[in-house]
Amino acid sequence: MRPEILQPLFAETEALDGVGPKIAKALAKLKLTRAVDMAFHLPTGMIQRIATNRLGHHLVGQRVVITLTPMDLRDGRGRAPLRIYAADTDGNMVALTFFNNPGWAKKQLPLGEAKRISGKLDAYGDQLQMVHPDVVDADPPLREPVYPLSEGLTNKRMRDLAKQVLDRAPELPEWIEPSVKSEREFPDWKQALDAAHESVDATAARHRLAYDEIFANQLTLLLIRQSARRRATRPLEGDGSLSAKLDLPFELTGAQARCVSEIKGDMAQERPMLRLLQGDVGSGKTLVALLAMLEAVEAGAQAAMLAPTEILARQHYDGLKRLCDPIGVNVAILTGRDKGKVRESTLMGLQDGSIHILVGTHAIFQQAVAYKDLGLVVVDEQHRFGVSQRLMLSEKGKRPPHLLAMTATPIPRTLTLTQYGEMEVSQIDELPPGRKPIDTLVVAEERLGDVVAGLERHVEAGGQAYWVCPLVEESDKIDATAAEDRAAALKARLGDKVGLVHGRMKGEEKDAVMERFARGDLAVLVATTVIEVGVDVPNASLMIIESAENFGLAQLHQLRGRVGRGEAKSRCLLLRGSNLSETARARLALMRETNDGFRIAEEDLRLRGPGEILGTRQSGDHVFRLAEPEDITRLAPAAQADARLLLGRDGGLDSERGQAARVCLYLFERDAAVGLLKGG
Repeated sequence: MRPEILQPLFAETEALDGVGPKIAKALAKLKLTRAVDMAFHLPTGMIQRIATNRLGHHLVGQRVVITLTPMDLRDGRGRAPLRIYAADTDGNMVALTFFNNPGWAKKQLPLGEAKRISGKLDAYGDQLQMVHPDVVDADPPLREPVYPLSEGLTNKRMRDLAKQVLDRAPELPEWIEPSVKSEREFPDWKQALDAAHESVDATAARHRLAYDEIFANQLTLLLIRQSARRRATRPLEGDGSLSAKLDLPFELTGAQARCVSEIKGDMAQERPMLRLLQGDVGSGKTLVALLAMLEAVEAGAQAAMLAPTEILARQHYDGLKRLCDPIGVNVAILTGRDKGKVRESTLMGLQDGSIHILVGTHAIFQQAVAYKDLGLVVVDEQHRFGVSQRLMLSEKGKRPPHLLAMTATPIPRTLTLTQYGEMEVSQIDELPPGRKPIDTLVVAEERLGDVVAGLERHVEAGGQAYWVCPLVEESDKIDATAAEDRAAALKARLGDKVGLVHGRMKGEEKDAVMERFARGDLAVLVATTVIEVGVDVPNASLMIIESAENFGLAQLHQLRGRVGRGEAKSRCLLLRGSNLSETARARLALMRETNDGFRIAEEDLRLRGPGEILGTRQSGDHVFRLAEPEDITRLAPAAQADARLLLGRDGGLDSERGQAARVCLYLFERDAAVGLLKGG
């Protein structure tokens, strides 16, 4: 249960003075529905004002507060603005210009009556001017924080609401280890919150708040690990009889063999494995996972493989079944669209143990799905699933199953710490022999006609290609429209060799198109980012990404990895628009320069931040609200060490500091972590 001391921060925003339905709706657009959301909605800029009695050109560009007397006005005609000419105490004139609401301006600024004015001073030729200045009763602050806003909110309103929240915010007990707090010169939590709202320059205060959030994250992950290690499970140790029968077309790389050994070592223990398998695109993670699953089956247990999309689940199913059928291992699939007798048969096979390996989407962990003896869970594309979902998996077996998470999104070390701190890490850091680097070219969209002509030549020569459409915004509908338009244009040129896949299509439709492309019936697959992970068509050797500047580096790298899987030389064309930001230029230049996913990941973290690179916006896990990428890099190791000290030396969550740390966990809504401990 949330501590009483935090209740004022978790009140709804409607409890604040001046928040009715209209303002509440505007706040909700910014995801500000509770006082705590307002508390963590920090200003991003500052307004500086100068109080003066005398106007002059030396103040142009500054925001000023001054007493002025309106002397004359010129009513705008047509679209011309209203101009009220006003004088300071020395007679210097300024035009107060209003492009809308002239009636209000005339009422507020009657001729001959001195008024206190606040606004930005500009020059229009030799004439001093203020556009839409404010008429104020009391002087505004000379330094005023500026908040991110949505339609229907003013900065003054946001500032007033933030002040109410700060007045309600309690003094909280200290959870940071004293020497860490002293060394980094962190203020107390309440002081830090007040200072961070007062100024964007309150560096120590902002670092303190970022540290708190990272500390809550690290403590959560350590508690998950501690909880898992307290729960005994069945060691799984196979005899190699099944894996020895596998008909593999190539030897394992040294990195694959090392990872298999690390995984088998974990599975042989009486505590559940929690291991992350990292490997760049095409490094052979699925084969490593298969060997782990066969280890479980050899030991008399079942294994399940969870994929983020139906396309990827069915592809895994096809590949695993092809390898497992000849050695007598029964592989089945279960997705949300499997109904009726097919589904019932699968559920019975899981319950009686005749299904050894199950592949599927989230459907494989629904309550109705019962296993005879689930010993290993493999989660593919782990960055699509959050900590809370990892917790859910541990409830599915008689005893907690071993967990192997995989990701083809190379993750920088600091993000591995913040997202997977409860897990051991194995890394496949070499590619199988024969994988050729992919040539990457950046092409201006003005040359679209040349690109289409090149695509036509590629298809005529027997090649296949992907064409990925612009990421318009987080809207399946708009992205689908862009893909449909591009597919129609290419069909007009290439005929029925063009297929289309997007997120709004039904699963059966997508699968049918993918199967036609895999068989070679289609030469070009136009798609949105639904093909980002896992799609494997060796004959496809050309990737075209339209409006590539709209994609993040990790996403571009994943998409590029869909080609380069066969014998033919592969290319990736990044079509770019004309108005590129510096960040976009840097991103595309790096893609052209390197195929190294881990280098790309480090740069993506620097350019875009952790929420984007890890896709946590898709997983439903918390995106860091206060911690910036540089904060995570700088503070995560210290926060993890501090959390370890708390659980090791300082008595855990039952000690005095531990009770304060519970408050921190609840403050950042890591409630589930508290519940992992008895008495939580």
